[in-house]
Amino acid sequence: MSIISTTPRLGDLVVGAVVAEATFPLTRGSLVRYAGASGDFNPIHYRDDVAVSVGLPGVLAHGMLTMGLAVQPVIDWAGDPGRILDYQVRFTRPVLVDPAAGAVVTVVAKVGSIDADAGIVRIDLTVSFNEVTVLGKAQARVSLADRPRTGA
Repeated sequence: MSIISTTPRLGDLVVGAVVAEATFPLTRGSLVRYAGASGDFNPIHYRDDVAVSVGLPGVLAHGMLTMGLAVQPVIDWAGDPGRILDYQVRFTRPVLVDPAAGAVVTVVAKVGSIDADAGIVRIDLTVSFNEVTVLGKAQARVSLADRPRTGA
């Protein structure tokens, strides 16, 4: 079986068009697994008592986890992670992960601008939790220019 990935075509895009949407459920288990993968074992990401003792409303998802989840729909849409030229966000609000209900992060990716000469599109991301934006100025610059083929 082969997987055929098609790169979006610059000429088919218009500013404001939604190119990807996704939801990501998080649980306390998700946070512990991410802590193990990232090495970030700050207890505010898995212990309510510690989070509350430092003035937080409860256990928070790791900011870098939220950032990583947010770009994934863009990577999937682009068809190749190497097409992501730049990705940046501003952390604006935390994602609280309830011990029973967890949390759901929602991502909507829209075309923000198109530079046809350079073959680059800016994708603006709206990243929210409980209908409140948690990442501000979340943007990815994606190259949709034709790439030369390598190899035989």
